[in-house]
Amino acid sequence: MNSTVTTKAVVQVETPLLAVAVPAGAAVPPSLEGLDQVTGGVIARAVTSGDFKGKKDETSLLYTAGGRAQRLLLVGLGKAEEVTRSTVRRAAAVAAKRARALGAAQFAFAMVTEVRDKVSARDLGQVVAEGAVQGAWAFTELKLALPPDERKPDVEAVEIVADAAEATEVEAGRKIGEAVAAGHRLARSLQQQPSNVCTPSYLAGQAKQLAERHGFALTVLDRAAMKQEGMGALLAVAQGTEEEPCFIVLEYRGAGDAAPIALVGKGVTFDSGGISIKPAQNMEEMKYDMSGAAAVLGTFEVLGRLKPKLNVVGAIPSTENLPSGTAIKPGDVVKSHFGKSIEIINTDAEGRLILCDALSYIRRFKPIAALDAATLTGAVVISLGHQAIGIMGNDEALLAEVREAGERAGERCWPFPLWEEYRDLLKSDIADVKNSGGRAAGTIAGGWFLREFVNGYPWVHLDIAGTAYIEGEGPHQAKGPTAIGVRLFTEFLLKRAG
Repeated sequence: MNSTVTTKAVVQVETPLLAVAVPAGAAVPPSLEGLDQVTGGVIARAVTSGDFKGKKDETSLLYTAGGRAQRLLLVGLGKAEEVTRSTVRRAAAVAAKRARALGAAQFAFAMVTEVRDKVSARDLGQVVAEGAVQGAWAFTELKLALPPDERKPDVEAVEIVADAAEATEVEAGRKIGEAVAAGHRLARSLQQQPSNVCTPSYLAGQAKQLAERHGFALTVLDRAAMKQEGMGALLAVAQGTEEEPCFIVLEYRGAGDAAPIALVGKGVTFDSGGISIKPAQNMEEMKYDMSGAAAVLGTFEVLGRLKPKLNVVGAIPSTENLPSGTAIKPGDVVKSHFGKSIEIINTDAEGRLILCDALSYIRRFKPIAALDAATLTGAVVISLGHQAIGIMGNDEALLAEVREAGERAGERCWPFPLWEEYRDLLKSDIADVKNSGGRAAGTIAGGWFLREFVNGYPWVHLDIAGTAYIEGEGPHQAKGPTAIGVRLFTEFLLKRAG
């Protein structure tokens, strides 16, 4: 989707659909009175009748009696005092989703000026560009014959309405938002692919395309190279599948010889649970177990477009987790890349096994910080539902920095403690550590396991199991993948780059 900025007065914007973000209230905001007059008073009638109250996600489609816009869409922002950049991003996504449903190939987006206190001009450009792509996204490439009611044109363009005095700042934000949106779109597309398409080799191919497109350095280790490297934990998970596992490393260099930030993404392209097999119901959703990998690849798309002044390493351990005659078994003991031995209690606790080798591998880059994203535990869904990312780490300042980035990104995080007492959950009678501590404190046990293999750098773990995909339609996005992590990683990196 293309995004542009226009400085035309809102009454002069010619478009199939003009979306206007409006806060809750019983009167027409003063900044919309001119538009209301030109369009025949349709806004006032909708507001004063109570048909449109401005609640969050509420919409009202109006057919105007005048003006340049063919249709007018009021989009609710909620309470005026609660409007933030995340609120506006969501409103833009709601508008884009409605535009797609209406068959509008393009639309314009404006926001009333009365509630712009917490949203700068630059933020406005960025979040509208991000939200529009989020809301308009749909995955139809595998449907050969769409039913007539599903044959909708793609939403190809959004025009951001801005005051002339703010146009430069809005445009600067729009460029950032368009890059983030491209990474977001890539991540969602990867997540949505079926696992017989999106294999570890497929992810490696996507990394190769990114490297060629943007000039990144790329290393891909196959099974033999991983064995030589000593990645016993990753290989233990991979030994049950015939699909070739891949360990993917991308390097973006935008700051000379400066120490990099490391991003690590779990890339289990299908997780059956292995010998500790999962229930059949909803197992098809386990194609999303590579969502951390998708977030890293999407973020590198953003880096390639924006070229910030910092260095970033992306590490993606990728494999399937399947049961077979060669699969790892409960009770087995494997040796990790770090050198610690691991007793396998549950083969469905495989994400931490592949991540621990990745967290050990990145020590050679001497990162100044490392963030990993993984659909690691179902327990995080019990704790936080589908609204927040669970985070843990070994550095309080970095944890705070990640939480702040999550707030800016609209991908909120909530911390879990890694107190020393929780380490007891992972004590093994025969190995240095075991890979599962049982049902109690499952998310924390997963984080503590990873901490065992972090050495020499500040680190934060993001458990995205509850936020990587949604099971039903949302007002601001389609059912399925969410590309969680792309915006958070980007906000974190851009803030670091200054």
